[in-house]
Amino acid sequence: MQGESKDLDKLLAGFRRFRQRHYVEEPELFSKLITRGQSPMALVIGCCDSRVHPALVMDTDPGDIFVVRNIANLVPPYLDDGKTHGTSAAIEFAVRHLHVRHVIIMGHSQCGGIRALMDDTGGGEARIFIDPWMAIMAPARLQVERAHADAAPEEKYSLCERAAIGVSLANLRSFPFVREAVARGTLQLHGWYFDIDHGMLFSLNEADGSFTPVD
Repeated sequence: MQGESKDLDKLLAGFRRFRQRHYVEEPELFSKLITRGQSPMALVIGCCDSRVHPALVMDTDPGDIFVVRNIANLVPPYLDDGKTHGTSAAIEFAVRHLHVRHVIIMGHSQCGGIRALMDDTGGGEARIFIDPWMAIMAPARLQVERAHADAAPEEKYSLCERAAIGVSLANLRSFPFVREAVARGTLQLHGWYFDIDHGMLFSLNEADGSFTPVD
């Protein structure tokens, strides 16, 4: 119980610092955001991994980016079936209502979701929600297994993390309103890969599947 209290104390102390800075010392930014509403430049689809927060990695201000995070930063294919689709709803809101100019799929190294996909084992525990979700990336896994069958497990993980970004971009283009915005020239799509180990950010060249350091 004492450890839980310390955890919450840290979070609350962080909120107090945030409030002191943005509402007391420098209130102009939030005053503008409250008055004018949000107008983010980009939608970032990132992973839930606690080490990879897009706003922190890109050092953005509040209001700069609209963020949706899920296991392994996946985009599911477009499916209009009247059911609930959280990531798809965020994409629709960002593109059709916020009119973001960029959508960035932001993958990363050491992704637990990709490891679960590649290992195909839950350690003896049922994965009621994880397995169906990660099945979206079955094409990425198949791509790696076919092209790199003899690679070591760690290399396969890394290759699949990158391949999954390409699959998510392809799925993103299956959304009609995304395709239309891209065709109008009002929206650009990007695939980024953050290497946690070395603090490097890479950009996907979809023409040949290569990743180039942004620096």
